[in-house]
Amino acid sequence: MTEPAADDLGAFLRTRRARISPQDAGLPPSMGIRRVPGLRREEVALLAGVSAEYYERLERGRTKNASASVLDSVARVLRLDAAERDHLHALATSSRSRRTRMAAVRLRPGLRRALESVTDVPALVLGPRQDLIAINDLGAAFYTGLDLLPPGRRNMVRYLFTVDAARELYDDWAGTARAMVAELRRYAGTHPHDPELTDLVGDLAVRDRDFRCWWAEHDVHLRSHGSKCYHHPIVGDLELGYEAMTPVGEPELTFGTHTVEAHSPSAEALALLSSWSATSMPGSTVDTSRPVDPQSATTDPDATP
Repeated sequence: MTEPAADDLGAFLRTRRARISPQDAGLPPSMGIRRVPGLRREEVALLAGVSAEYYERLERGRTKNASASVLDSVARVLRLDAAERDHLHALATSSRSRRTRMAAVRLRPGLRRALESVTDVPALVLGPRQDLIAINDLGAAFYTGLDLLPPGRRNMVRYLFTVDAARELYDDWAGTARAMVAELRRYAGTHPHDPELTDLVGDLAVRDRDFRCWWAEHDVHLRSHGSKCYHHPIVGDLELGYEAMTPVGEPELTFGTHTVEAHSPSAEALALLSSWSATSMPGSTVDTSRPVDPQSATTDPDATP
């Protein structure tokens, strides 16, 4: 039976070489009809300096000792960015060791206090698979409909694809959701045997056609910073920046916080939302007094959030 990581490696390489034409790669136009989009296997092998047989074995997941230099050569030919290159290395090596169920994530007190000290912008802590570990009060008010998900199933990918309010909150919902799927695909490269990931992907693939299509594209993305536009049902339109950081010593966690320009309309809107939440929401809709245990999540695909 083929390893899941081997299947993902082959699919990833096929989708990447399909993006590049022979002309883009510096090859002369070929005669006759090409039966595949982009580069053929033998063309990738030629440009990467390996034999066609070796590259075919690599793409089929039958080469378990590919060197870093060979993978870097393939990445160069396929014009992979940094996140894609790291993903290639992870896929080519992850099948060598099986991973078991991950231990529940616990948020250390110092990080929790750091999160709670952020009061003027939405902030949260995410764990593996984009599981929601903790969120500040303003974040709970900002992400409308998040409270519709049971505590053990609060996951930002699930939120985007199963809560109608999320689709209305993001001005560019499709772009945001597609990037989130690509982040989840990147996680899958380093955790191919995570059963919670399998359950999440299976659940969302059954529920949503867009998720199925974007998951099949094998795109990967590493979020760091940027800005997004939102339309909040209480305070209207906002433009907020965001920063995603990995705490030292906590590689499975992401500390995410929004940013806003002082005295801007968006800053005023957040201040209004903070005042509204203080009177209308006596406490955060997500319990920040203790960490959410991702392993307590149900995996019933028929469950309604």
